[in-house]
Amino acid sequence: GTPQAAAYQYRQERKLRQWERGRDQRGSASMASAFRLQCHCILIFLAALKGETRYLEARGAGEDEPFLLLSADLKRELAGRQLYRRALRCIDMLSVEGQFTFTAEQPQLHCAAFFIGDPEELITIDYDFVNIDCQGGDFLKVFDGWILKGEKFPSSLDHPLPTSERYIDFCESGNIRRSIRSSQNVAMIFFRVHEPGNGFTFTIKKNANLFPCNVISQTPAGRFTMVIPHQHRNCSFSIIYPVVIKISDLILGHVNSLHLKKPSTGCAGVGDFVELLGGTGLDPSKMFPLADLCQSFHGSAQMKIGCDNTVLRMVSSGKHINRVSFEYHQLDQYELENRKENSIEEFCFPSI
Repeated sequence: GTPQAAAYQYRQERKLRQWERGRDQRGSASMASAFRLQCHCILIFLAALKGETRYLEARGAGEDEPFLLLSADLKRELAGRQLYRRALRCIDMLSVEGQFTFTAEQPQLHCAAFFIGDPEELITIDYDFVNIDCQGGDFLKVFDGWILKGEKFPSSLDHPLPTSERYIDFCESGNIRRSIRSSQNVAMIFFRVHEPGNGFTFTIKKNANLFPCNVISQTPAGRFTMVIPHQHRNCSFSIIYPVVIKISDLILGHVNSLHLKKPSTGCAGVGDFVELLGGTGLDPSKMFPLADLCQSFHGSAQMKIGCDNTVLRMVSSGKHINRVSFEYHQLDQYELENRKENSIEEFCFPSI
């Protein structure tokens, strides 16, 4: 009952209240953190159920919030496991990996699907299921490359296989060739199915190609470096647009000119050179030669080519490591309308 005892009791009660307030605050923070973690887990679960391909953004994630970073990693992993699937049309173009199914609703007699990857990719076609009547006139053929209106890419001069071996007929090979890999970043299938309800399923996969040779560009603008390491082969880079092409570096092993094609000039007799071709079709061997480069240089050589299809083709003897770097972009409408400005009367109006 003394004043000293009352003061001591007051101090003890004050310490107890402070401790309780601290406990409550710590508990609230812990509950808030737990609640945020539960919310993020729910978001991840819902995103996985929806099959989203984008992961949750980790905005302001710090070391004390590892679950935010984990959600991004988990989301990417979930997305990576999902196989893209859709129906295949009679005439189709595919640039993604996935599983594709064709089912005839009526007789389909003239069908084709074109596959394309990035320049540094090869395409693998795996047959998962095939139900066609080979004896009744159905067929399913893979072509190593593209063929359109009788013109092939790569051309017969540039492909490592003879034309007859570039066709793989399911009706002839059956289970022997259920997996087929292309020699470049493009391939295609031809098929005919008479009976409604019949069809097939295949899976497209892409594989890395360390030394891309024959390429069709997916885009009207880009840059690329082609390297042919001591190989006796010809490689073409095809751009299916009128373009400005700028060659920035050329190493042929033997330094510095760009020749516009004329009957008495060019790189005839030189084993290693680069040529620029233009035309309206797909086959480089049927295009018009516009310019030759047969000496190495470091610098810049630019040409406008107003053709529907522009090809940079490297011819290699196999004696050297040949390398060419270039960039390109599509000619705009103004450039196309004024493509005769330099008065160079050549096929597709090239101008330097």
